[in-house]
Amino acid sequence: MRFSIRCSKRGSKGIAAICFAAPALALMLAVRPLPAFADTPKTVEITQLTWTEIRDAVRDGKTTLIIPIGGTEQSGPYMAVGKHDVRATILSDRIAEKLGNALVAPVIAYVPEGSYAPPSSHERFPGTITIPSDVFEKMLESAANSFKVHGFRNIVFLGDHGGYVREVRQVVAALNKSWAGSGAHALAPAAYYDASSDGFARILRAHGFADDEIGTHAGLADTALLMAVAPQMVRSDAMRTAAKPGLADGVYGGDPRRATAALGQLGINDIIARTVTAIQAETAAR
Repeated sequence: MRFSIRCSKRGSKGIAAICFAAPALALMLAVRPLPAFADTPKTVEITQLTWTEIRDAVRDGKTTLIIPIGGTEQSGPYMAVGKHDVRATILSDRIAEKLGNALVAPVIAYVPEGSYAPPSSHERFPGTITIPSDVFEKMLESAANSFKVHGFRNIVFLGDHGGYVREVRQVVAALNKSWAGSGAHALAPAAYYDASSDGFARILRAHGFADDEIGTHAGLADTALLMAVAPQMVRSDAMRTAAKPGLADGVYGGDPRRATAALGQLGINDIIARTVTAIQAETAAR
């Protein structure tokens, strides 16, 4: 943006020149207003919608609500601690888009990860956040009841971490007992976690990888899945040139160094397809 300057001299006795900047009106005219969004944005995430847009979406038939459950934990030296949170959110979005009648809640990032007095499990590594199991269960119940009040009829919990499967199942059972006769239903399709763990391991074996490379936590399988959806969260260059990581590094079995986004995409496709089928089957049966 240019500003024009006008200068004039007064008198001849060394009076300083007086300079006038271009009128402020010129600056105001040069500023263009930002475009406004006239329509509801194309998103399945409720955090990107207004309350009236959510209300209207429910009235239009989007009565399935997915609650992604992640977990903020260490995943070895080469994956960011938000792995589960980001992966659960992205996969939930894609599953909701495939379903066509679903919206997605904010991810649950605070989950049981071991004790902090003394530190145990993942809590032994910096960045991990843990909460007690009973607090976790209450949080899930409260979120589900909130969405039921607003007209959602199918509340789907998708847990990306195997450490809290028991707690999620208990919450689903308790909710369905308390919701009996209300028309609302809670579910936690096993297909989601099965596809991302045992199911993806089978796919990798079929491509020639052995179990001692596939691993269970922060190994090849875990790393490849994250690379397929959020490659910026994997320190690929450092990983490729490192020695094989082990338990002391937070890698519980496996070797992530040959992980690729292409391998991970095979697992991502299977997780989405199997979870969509499972949700459709369970909700249609009611």
